[in-house]
Amino acid sequence: MMTDTAAHTPDTATGPALRPAGVDYPEFLPGWVWLVGAGPGDPGLLTLYALQALQQADVIVYDALVDDRILALAPPATERLYAGKRGGRPSAKQADISETLVALARSGRRVLRLKGGDPFVFGRGAEECQFLHAHGIPFRVVSGITAGIGGLAAAGIPATVRETNAAITFITGHAANGEVPDSLNWNALAHASPVLVFYMGLKHLPVIVDRLVAAGRSADTPAAAVAEATTPRQRVVTATLGTLVEAIRTAGLHPPAIVVVGEVVSLRQIIAAGARQAGP
Repeated sequence: MMTDTAAHTPDTATGPALRPAGVDYPEFLPGWVWLVGAGPGDPGLLTLYALQALQQADVIVYDALVDDRILALAPPATERLYAGKRGGRPSAKQADISETLVALARSGRRVLRLKGGDPFVFGRGAEECQFLHAHGIPFRVVSGITAGIGGLAAAGIPATVRETNAAITFITGHAANGEVPDSLNWNALAHASPVLVFYMGLKHLPVIVDRLVAAGRSADTPAAAVAEATTPRQRVVTATLGTLVEAIRTAGLHPPAIVVVGEVVSLRQIIAAGARQAGP
């Protein structure tokens, strides 16, 4: 389901992009598709290449989690095509999105495929690259800050701390069929990775918690959920692994959200407090 919707088109746009000296800006050529990560939400976390793409694209094919403030950085006349996917809601089919990218590029337009976070972190960017390559469409990939890094930082939770973890694992909370992935080695996750970050995991969090605890992860491990990270609507709930499901239910937290399990969560109190004291 691909829609051309004025309702998703912001009313304002900024002026020309800043172009600091010393940056080699690749030309956004007609007939090309750029797959660009929009980051977790805050427009300030965009890359310079992402900003260039927003201001030069002829058409933007964007996902559900792309913040309206980011879309507003494109000129008002730029066409915007909504191609969002949200669990349990009517969503665009991946095959339709890929076909649309090819058709737009073949029409000679500069096509920006704008994805929340990073295109290659649970973003199906690799699938779209393969499809474009198979159809002879040139493309470029521009990385974005993934929620498992930027979202944690915004919540005052470091991804790594020298004293607590030398590894971090990113995990999707649901597979293509909408269920918890059956290929996960829960015993390895429970024992081998000090910090676990689950994307799209709220729906199946009770199952995830049960499997981690059954595999040997302590129910007393610090844990947190960060919803709508880096946006004005950001909310953070901290608890333990064993109490996180109830804490989220009590707080009324809803997707999109990431869940982090590990001792790094215990540093939030210090880091978040320090950030508040420092001010904007």
